[in-house]
Amino acid sequence: GLVEGGAGAESVALVAGAESATKMAGVELRFSSGCDDAEPPARPVFIVGQLPNLQKLHWPEISGKLLPQVTEEVWKTALGNLNPNPTDSCPLFLTYATVAALPSRVSRHNSPSAAMFLTRLVRSCLPGGANRCIVMVCEYSDVFASGCAIARAFPLFSRRSGASRRTDKRVVTVEFLLVGQNNGPIDATALECLESAADGIRLSARIVDTPCNEMNTDIFLEEIKLVGNALGIVPTVIRGEELKEKGFGGIYGVGKAAINPPALAVLSYLPDGATQTIAWVGKGIVYDTGGLSIKGKTTMPGMKRDCGGAAAILGAFKAAVKQGFKDNLHAVFCLAENAVGPLATRPDDIHRMYSGKTVEINNTDAEGRLVLADGVAYASKDLGADIILDMATLTGAQGICTGKFHAAVLCNTEEWEMACVKAGRSSGDLAHPLVYCPELHFSEFTSAVADMKNSVADRDNAQSSCAGLFIGAHIGFDWPGVWVHVDIASPVHTGERATGFGVAFLLALFGRASKDAMLNLVSPLGASTDAHLVPNDGDGNLSKRRRLV
Repeated sequence: GLVEGGAGAESVALVAGAESATKMAGVELRFSSGCDDAEPPARPVFIVGQLPNLQKLHWPEISGKLLPQVTEEVWKTALGNLNPNPTDSCPLFLTYATVAALPSRVSRHNSPSAAMFLTRLVRSCLPGGANRCIVMVCEYSDVFASGCAIARAFPLFSRRSGASRRTDKRVVTVEFLLVGQNNGPIDATALECLESAADGIRLSARIVDTPCNEMNTDIFLEEIKLVGNALGIVPTVIRGEELKEKGFGGIYGVGKAAINPPALAVLSYLPDGATQTIAWVGKGIVYDTGGLSIKGKTTMPGMKRDCGGAAAILGAFKAAVKQGFKDNLHAVFCLAENAVGPLATRPDDIHRMYSGKTVEINNTDAEGRLVLADGVAYASKDLGADIILDMATLTGAQGICTGKFHAAVLCNTEEWEMACVKAGRSSGDLAHPLVYCPELHFSEFTSAVADMKNSVADRDNAQSSCAGLFIGAHIGFDWPGVWVHVDIASPVHTGERATGFGVAFLLALFGRASKDAMLNLVSPLGASTDAHLVPNDGDGNLSKRRRLV
């Protein structure tokens, strides 16, 4: 189960969030190759980019959005006054026009797009109004990450009474002005890719922001069906007692105490000409009380976000299929509410998992790994996946390992480990590797009466790595395919708001399997990695990386 620290550290973010919530929530976001010219009071404008890029702009490129209120002299003065450390902003005309500078340089573990800072600047500096324009000044290589970063600033979920009374339609149009190479206007296909990615990010964030009294397992299944309907796919659903009958002891054991039954749901896209099978497996714990190993009053609030992995996979699947995916792609959702009740799993109970392995429960708050273990075993045994990626808000220790902004990645191949880091930098959803060493760490789960326990003996020993290894154990450490585990516990939210983290990451990481040019551009997987994925069978034919049963 996900464990988080106290709320005090987030107080600054909460104040900023409360102030900006009314102008950011429920906005229609559009991507355009160019906004129509309009003076600032008619359409407030926010111009943002790294300072060297802003300085490369020619006045005629932006004058139509600023004149007559903002003259060329005022524009140049504003640029001269910007001193980003790490960011800076300057009003150009009252509250109707603002220019802001991103960091000019970032470290090697950050995204060159400075995506995290871009989201913050949009939240804090975008003027109010019903029809606003963001002008993003960047190089073409940063367009995808920048578009996704802007989308994160516009959450959809709100239950403020004022929000429900609003009838005016509020639109934010995002226009890119490109500098450096490839600096012409953005074509329609790239804009469509940005729209799909933004839609996926905002869908994911909306699900994560929605509390469990509205987003239980039944409603999450409806969300999956809606995405399926939009793509012409009927989901496979196994739920309730059927899970028990079919041997899904992990998902069933975690969710059986809740009023809304647990479920395994699968969306499958099987295009002609596919050469390999990819499975994304998401942890969908719609609420995590911790079960009988119950959380405290300070760590339980926020546990509506424990479905962040499944939400990200839903948003990414929708966008990936919409943009054209060349390989078999399965999205596997492991849905349960970890509730307290007479039917709840007890510490000391032993579950038989879908993998066939038995697990002695020593901590009911280590439940995410139980549902994912069934999910990855299903992906291997039933779906015949060559590549399995699981994504989860798995451990509070993730935030200690890799911080609030970088997901933690555990991987059985070095190529994919490095690919995840590169995908993080090119998408803005940052990632950093965990230690992968099952022969040293898996003994933490030793049980005298079952194949393993579900929680470590020593919480000071690579806790996030161990939690991931528990999942990997159910496909086997000798499995010949590619397995990637992504722990997004901290970056799934910032302050009180979900970020939609994981959508852009998945689209970039698997960009080479997309027909979309922009996703191919941001993908880290080159020809050499592809050769590793689909090895030669000795007869000159490409063979799948089959599982070792």
